[in-house]
Amino acid sequence: MSNHTRHKILFISSWFPNQLEPTNGNFVQRHAEAVSLLHDVGVLHAIGDFNQKEKFVFDDQVINGIRTLIVYYKNSKNPLQNFLRRMKAYQLGFKKMQKPDLVHGNVLHNNMFFAVSLKRKYGIPFVISEHWSIFQEQNHAKSSKSARFLAKKIAEKASFILPVTENLISGLRKLGITTPMKVVGNVVDTDLFSPKCKESENFTFLHISNLIALKNPKKIIKAAIDLHQINPHFELQIGGDGDLKPLQEIIHENKAEDYIKTFGMLSLEHVSEKMKTANCFVLFSDYENQPCVILESLASGIPVIATNVGGIPELLSGNRGVLIAKNDTGSLFHAMKNVLDKKVEFETPENARKFVEENYSKQVIAEKFSEIYNQVLS
Repeated sequence: MSNHTRHKILFISSWFPNQLEPTNGNFVQRHAEAVSLLHDVGVLHAIGDFNQKEKFVFDDQVINGIRTLIVYYKNSKNPLQNFLRRMKAYQLGFKKMQKPDLVHGNVLHNNMFFAVSLKRKYGIPFVISEHWSIFQEQNHAKSSKSARFLAKKIAEKASFILPVTENLISGLRKLGITTPMKVVGNVVDTDLFSPKCKESENFTFLHISNLIALKNPKKIIKAAIDLHQINPHFELQIGGDGDLKPLQEIIHENKAEDYIKTFGMLSLEHVSEKMKTANCFVLFSDYENQPCVILESLASGIPVIATNVGGIPELLSGNRGVLIAKNDTGSLFHAMKNVLDKKVEFETPENARKFVEENYSKQVIAEKFSEIYNQVLS
C-alpha cells in the first residue's frame, strides 16, 4: 500500500509464550510475526522461574524468523524483589539486542515500566497493544486501585494505545486514560485456517480453550448431553491446554463417550485441522476480548455460537454466528439445537472468511501497525 521505511521494532509483552507457559500470549507472538512482514522485529521477554538455581538464564533463539530472547530470572516470594529482578532481566536482555526505533509493548501491567524507562533513558517511543479483559468496564471492580493507577501512569507515557476491540477502548477511556487510541485487532493466519473441501457426514460442535472456569467447559458438556436426548445426530469435540479430568468424569458419568470426545493441547496446525472437520464452534465464556478462536473459526468458514460479551458482538454481527446471554445455559442449549436443526441462516463460508481476510489477516494487521509506527516516528 504505502511506501514503507523498515523500522526496528522491539516487542515486549507482559504475556509471551515461554517454557513455563507455552501458549500464554500467543496472540502477541502472532502480532510480532505479522509486523515482521514490513519491519525488523525482535522480541524480548522476562519471566520468573521458582525452580531456577541461577539468577538469570538467557534463552536466545530465532522463532518463525524472529529473534526472540527470553530471560528467565530466579523467582522469589517477594513481589517487589521479583519486579526489580524482572526489570534487571529486561535490562540485561536489552543490552544483547539491537537498539530499536520503537518499542511495541503489550498489556498495561508493571512489566511496561521497562518501556517507560527506555523512553526516559534513550528517547525511544512506545505504543501498547491492549488485550486484558480486566480493563473492560464490567471488570474494573476486579482490578486493584493500584493496578488501575499503574496502567494510567504507563499509558500517559505511551504514544498510542492499541486495544484489540472497541469495547476495550471504552473501558480504558472510563479509567481516565486520554492517550490516543486506535483498534488494531488480533491476527489470523488465513493461509493455515481455510474452509474444508467436503461436507462432513456427522455434525460436529467444537470447543477449544484453556478450559478454565470462566470458559465454562462443563456447561458446554451439559448442554450437549441434554441436546443428545432430543437429537443424537452430532458429536461434541472439546479440549485444549487445560485440565481434562473433571470433564472426562462428567462424560463418563453420563455415558456420553460415544458423542463427546476430549483432546489435549494442540499446535496451531492441529487446531486448523480440527476446525476443518467441525460445523460450529461453541464459546460460552463469562468474558472475552477478541477470541482468536472465533477469528480462526470464521477464517475456516464455520459459524460460531458465543456469549454476548467483550468484543465478540463486533465479530459476529451479520449472520456470522449466534450471540447468547452469558451464564444462560438454556440459551446455549437452544442455540445448539437450532444450529443442529438447520434453523439458523448463516453467512456463507466464503463471506465469513472474506470478513477475516479483509480485517484480521497478517498483511492487513501489519499495515495498520505500520501506519501507527510511521505516525509516531515521523
